Amino acid sequence: MSIRRAVPDITTEAMDESRAFYRRLGFTEVMNLGWVVTLASPDNPTAQVILMTRDETAPAQPDMSVEVDDVDAVYADVLASGAEVVHALRDEPWGVRRFFVRDPNGRVVNVVGHR
Repeated sequence: MSIRRAVPDITTEAMDESRAFYRRLGFTEVMNLGWVVTLASPDNPTAQVILMTRDETAPAQPDMSVEVDDVDAVYADVLASGAEVVHALRDEPWGVRRFFVRDPNGRVVNVVGHR
């Protein structure tokens, strides 16, 4: 399995102010679905920050997103381990396949693969 990127997910009630703050640090907007915005470094596109008001399609807010090359294999491994799956594997309308799992510290990790 290969990890393509690991990104913090920041829940915000101040989306405009948060976007402006991270733009001042040099990030540019690369995706905006209204409730979730991804900002990336123009020179290193895998250096990213995700801002969200609330996840529109899942029952929990993720603390971190990890993009992998084979999300189905990771899901099978997570299920076999007995880890708590918070949001089952599914295809999302914006072109990703993902699931949420709780880590040993109680943090929710969004594990994602692009279709």
